[in-house]
Amino acid sequence: MSHLVSIIMPSFNCEEFISETILSVISQTYKNWELIIVDDCSTDNSVNIINHFNKYDKRIHLILNDKNKGAAISRNKAIEYASGKYIAFLDSDDLWNADKLQKQISYMSANDLVFSYSAYETIDEQGMSLNRTIVPREKLDYLAMLKENQIGCLTAIYDQEILNKHYMPLIRKRQDYGLWLSILKTTPYAYRAPGILAKYRIRENSISSSKIGLLKYNFKLFHTHEKISKLKSFYYVGWNIYRKLKK
Repeated sequence: MSHLVSIIMPSFNCEEFISETILSVISQTYKNWELIIVDDCSTDNSVNIINHFNKYDKRIHLILNDKNKGAAISRNKAIEYASGKYIAFLDSDDLWNADKLQKQISYMSANDLVFSYSAYETIDEQGMSLNRTIVPREKLDYLAMLKENQIGCLTAIYDQEILNKHYMPLIRKRQDYGLWLSILKTTPYAYRAPGILAKYRIRENSISSSKIGLLKYNFKLFHTHEKISKLKSFYYVGWNIYRKLKK
């Protein structure tokens, strides 16, 4: 019997992409999932699009924020609502390959793993390939992740029955990074599932489009949330810069 996977998706003014994203979930060969979408007071047609899918597929759940609260609170609300053994993440403009859940859950089950991720492709706003694939290391621990966030949010899955629910820090940026660090303080390693299992959409105006610009938020994450000294926080920010410049 397959275990339920709870898929966490924040939504805000994503009418241009969210239909394709939801369809990539509906198309999964692994069928035992629930998609929990938390809409953060969208002013476009996003909610109507989500309601259309929800009407025909009751595995899709929509939660509406009463005011705009940001992606971290939206994701955390979905995590709190989630009832699956596994927690997975997918933003409203990214895509999963049809066999993503099947391959990754099978890999985790076969190897008795509680935290995994995968390689992924990059696409542009029109969905065209940018001919760049992100392939993280095969195994990551807490110290390796301090030097660089190698886990793409759209690929991460953790077993909340074993690890309990972990939530994102309430910061505007680098929330997913903070979550992975939190999980890796409770389990020694995260492991890369075989294959390229998802597509990450790079948008011109997205918060994460400027990688170097995000480094100041890394310092805040390390020093304020991870309680690392200023000197060591600068050290790990330096590692992040070095890794970014190498790419």
